[in-house]
Amino acid sequence: MANDRRIKSAVDLISNLPDVILQHILCFIPIELAITTSLLSRRWRHVWCEISSLSFNANTLTAAFVNETLTRYTAPNTKSFHLTITPYPENIPYIDRLIKFAVSHNVENLSLDFSSHYYVKLPDFFCNSSSVKQLNIDIGFSHMIVPEYCTVSWTALQKLSLSCCTLTDESMANILSGCPVLENLTLYNCVVLKVLDLSKYSSSPTLVNVDSLTEAKLEILFSVNSYFTFKADFFQTMVLKMLEKLQNAEKLTFGGNFIQILSLVEIRGVPFPMLKVKALTLDTKISQYAIPGMERLLQNSPDLEKLTVRSRNFNTLLEKHLDKYLEIKGFNLNTCWRSKDGASWNKCGVYAKSKHVTSLVELILKNTKKLDKVVVLLDELYLKFKIKDVVVPSLPGYKNVNVVLSTTKLMALENW
Repeated sequence: MANDRRIKSAVDLISNLPDVILQHILCFIPIELAITTSLLSRRWRHVWCEISSLSFNANTLTAAFVNETLTRYTAPNTKSFHLTITPYPENIPYIDRLIKFAVSHNVENLSLDFSSHYYVKLPDFFCNSSSVKQLNIDIGFSHMIVPEYCTVSWTALQKLSLSCCTLTDESMANILSGCPVLENLTLYNCVVLKVLDLSKYSSSPTLVNVDSLTEAKLEILFSVNSYFTFKADFFQTMVLKMLEKLQNAEKLTFGGNFIQILSLVEIRGVPFPMLKVKALTLDTKISQYAIPGMERLLQNSPDLEKLTVRSRNFNTLLEKHLDKYLEIKGFNLNTCWRSKDGASWNKCGVYAKSKHVTSLVELILKNTKKLDKVVVLLDELYLKFKIKDVVVPSLPGYKNVNVVLSTTKLMALENW
């Protein structure tokens, strides 16, 4: 009896919270679960109807549930909308309606995960939105994300992430031309796309402007190397155009192949653009084929404050093709790969020694002006020495630079 009296006199603190707080809490659970809270009491009956974030998993939905949910939802705007399809249903007729609902409610953060579904085609009206600021799409190679006949207009889009999308060069150009305030672009495993062209397109008078881009990750993957010597000039021109367009970015990540191509540019004496980058990450093995490109990048980044070198041994561009190209151009391989201070480097990242790490840190310190912190992560899978054996050079004027040396297990495609 005493327990019953306590229960009756207990205060429901959660239900007494303001609607805005309850709705914020409900944003973190799937919509199906959020709706069930309407059964708790009369107080909860309509709370979910104005939550700012909606998350649908099409595998557990029915057309009747979708209709009822969208009918009862009363919020004028939706801040975040997530739609997931994971198995292989042949037809989900309400997908277009859900996407149209999100766009019509001025959604700001839109996420579409169709990674395991091969029958989805995004509706044409999806190409136009003045509210979406962040867009994440994983479409599982099913269709081109943007049909070439559609004109993209995502005028508020700041962050775009595309995964496993069938994306042609023309479609990518179409997307970039319709995103005037884009700040962050991530492309992962986008088949068909060969070139990310950030220059002026001959088919349009519009200059693709990415001056507002603050962060970018760049790498070039090579599955076949044999043709590289014939395309090396093209790749060098391409990476320089990318750097030129990313001069204002404050956070940059470059992969090992990208850096090796920059090494060719440096050896040939072609000028680099100056960069405003403050945080730079280099995903590359420590070897003579990366040093010239790294050295020039540091010299042309006068505002650099933090540098991270993730020494992973996953450059897919074979060194012999770099050597062959330079030989064709008339360079002496015994001298051209040396750094400007005359230091000799290892040819293969697997054979890097403690002295090469010391030389790398010294090269970094000599070629930077405002650096606060250097982090060198060494892949323990290939490590042939102990970190304690690395002598950190002490140079005049660089006593305040924090140098961190560490070992870790670096996955080949980590963060790409």
